[in-house]
Parts: sequence; structure tokens; C-alpha cells
Amino acid sequence: MTADKVQALFNRIAPVYDQLNNSLSFGQHLVWKRMAVKWSGAKLGDTSLDLCCGSGDIAQILVEKVGRTGQVYGADFSVRQLDVARDRSERRCLKPAIRWVEADALNLPFSDNQFDCATMGYGLRNVTDIPLSLKELHRVLKPGANAAILDMHRPDGAWMRVFQQWYLDEVVVPMAQRLGFIEEYAYIAPSLDKFPIGSEQIKLAHQAGFSRATHYAIAGGTMGVLVVQKG
Repeated sequence: MTADKVQALFNRIAPVYDQLNNSLSFGQHLVWKRMAVKWSGAKLGDTSLDLCCGSGDIAQILVEKVGRTGQVYGADFSVRQLDVARDRSERRCLKPAIRWVEADALNLPFSDNQFDCATMGYGLRNVTDIPLSLKELHRVLKPGANAAILDMHRPDGAWMRVFQQWYLDEVVVPMAQRLGFIEEYAYIAPSLDKFPIGSEQIKLAHQAGFSRATHYAIAGGTMGVLVVQKG
């Protein structure tokens, strides 16, 4: 899928994105996102980045971690997703206020060595150039900083792969269809087939310049978090 098509897709699904995430994961996506924030090492006073921030769940969790002395940037190339994220955070009156930035993950509008930590939720699978995205993330992190990258994966176990495919076919797509977004969510299965497995992600992270990289399989291997550190 081209970058323009991905961008258009996420603009279209913005109004129902939160509803579908909650329904399809039975609310567990928030647990996984908190795990990613924990692995990012975010702490009081940090300047943090939530890349491919979508509707802003992870960015709001980062605010809790960095406190009033920190800063949180939420970056996404979907204007509609940013509108939803901005509205949600303003209604909560978060302090510090999150800085929402329209940005391409392959060409970030940030300085070298700007961030103390970073997160990325369900974004790496959708970029058109994974190695370049990892290089850009590496560039904007400070030396010693961690980033935690959460995404869906194809599990190793045969039974879990069968279950995941059944769930996508019989639960995800029908629910999306009822909301009028069947084409937008039918792309998930083929995107998983092309997405690098954990060991391949580790190799790509090292090639991008990260000194350390570890991949954690969660939710029976249907989800995973790649944790990287800039040397």
C-alpha cells in the first residue's frame, strides 16, 4: 500500500478508530500500550515522542510519566487522527499539554538527539519503508534513549495463527463492515503476512544504528513490542 493510501485510510477510520480498538481488543490495547510506555523508560522531566500517535492513547499515558516538567509530542501524518487526539486531550485538560505535530515517520520534523524516549503504537507495520522509519527514530533520540514499538504480529504457534486468522475473518471484518469500513480493515491480514517477525525486527534495528534491541511477544504472540536503545 502506498503512503498516500495509508494516509487516506487512517483519515477515513479516525471517527471509529477508538471504538473499534476497544471492541476488538476487549479493552486490552490499553494494557499493551502501558507496557510499551513502561519499556520506553519515560520518566519525570523527559521530552518524549509518540510516533504514529493515532488518536493519542499512548501520548496521554506519557503525560502521566513525564509530569509537569516534561514534554510530550504526538506525531502522525493523519490530520483526522490528530484532530481526534487533540480533542480528547483538551477535554481532559492534560498538563503539560501535548504538542500535536503532523509528521511523516520517514522524514521527521525534529532535531537530531531531541528526545529522551519514544513510543510507536501500531505504526511500524503501516510505514512504506521500515528501515528508513527506524533510522529516523534513531536520529531524533538522544544517546542512551529507549524506544518501545508496539504492533500486531503473526504468532509462531500454528494454533494461535489459526485463531488469529479466524478472529480477523469472523470478528474484525464483520464489525468493520457494520460500521462501513470493511475495505479499511480487510488490509490487516495481508499487512501481517508482510510484517517482519521479531528476530527480523531486531536485525533491522541494529542496521538502523541501535546498539540494543529486544523483541517481546505478548498476547500469545499476536502482539509484540520491539524495545531499542540508541548507543
